[in-house]
Amino acid sequence: MKKIKIGSVGLGRLGLQHAENIATRVMNAELTALCDLNEPLLNETADRLAVTHRCKSFEELLAIEELDAISIVSPSGLHTSQISAALAAGKHVFSEKPLGITVEECKEAEKAVEKYSEKVFMLGFMRRFDPSYMYAHKKVMAGEIGTPILFRSYSQDPEKAIDGAIAFAGHSGGQFLDMAVHDIDLARWFLQSEPENVTAMGGCYAHPEFAEYKDGDNVSCLMKFKNDAMVFLFAGRTAPHGYNVETEIIGTKGILRIASVPQKNLVEILDNNGVRRECSENFLERFESSYVNEMQEFVDCIVEGRKPNVSVYDGTKVSEIAYKCKESFETAVQLRF
Repeated sequence: MKKIKIGSVGLGRLGLQHAENIATRVMNAELTALCDLNEPLLNETADRLAVTHRCKSFEELLAIEELDAISIVSPSGLHTSQISAALAAGKHVFSEKPLGITVEECKEAEKAVEKYSEKVFMLGFMRRFDPSYMYAHKKVMAGEIGTPILFRSYSQDPEKAIDGAIAFAGHSGGQFLDMAVHDIDLARWFLQSEPENVTAMGGCYAHPEFAEYKDGDNVSCLMKFKNDAMVFLFAGRTAPHGYNVETEIIGTKGILRIASVPQKNLVEILDNNGVRRECSENFLERFESSYVNEMQEFVDCIVEGRKPNVSVYDGTKVSEIAYKCKESFETAVQLRF
């Protein structure tokens, strides 16, 4: 079978992960080109992964005729323009979230995807490809917990990573846009509905630096969905124990909990501190298999000539909801959608 030749742009933490996955773990894929402004990192990564083409500009990457697809893992502000340019160049496109840093940009991405509808476009909401979330979703869709009435999801970064969060605060768009979009996407996916209203709150409990950007170090929101389900989301940057993502879906006939006790693996440590389990260090470790699975789905869609379930419209909808949460947080007012 012909391998799908992929060029990837961006070699930050997640960009490196995607590049390594494409090169070594995704079936029917070949990492053919890399693009990054950091030339030493570009060359080191290309040498290590045996990549032929090395580009210092996105235009140079798109000019490589043999490429079938582009993986966009660049800074968020570049996503929309790069999506449009890659599709116009005749490439299939995988893009990390967010689809755009404004709703208007998301709408522009929609237009590009619609114009080049023969191409596969997929957005990186990787939690949908986590084995535990996939397993839980099947149970909910099969009606095994009855009618879902409450969706609760937490996303917490460790306190030891706070310096990076503060440095990025001016470009992140705030916690609802930067962190909670994954929880928002999961809520829509599990509940098969859209929000009706939202009340958001939070503050700078440990790090006043975030106030400059009308953001907090810990924020939350309560939403009522159109199917009457309740949704509570929490996003925090000060977890003392490590990276922590957990979700609970309460139904009329049962309850599902995913990672309610955060843990790195199934090992228990018994020592002079007592009995304990270690936590994942970061999102790359916790969702390692998810990143492989989502890229495999992208390649499979190209090979099989079908479209992924995660669409450009999911990206726009989640961004709209996140901005409404942000507005409610900033104004301390309940808002309707």
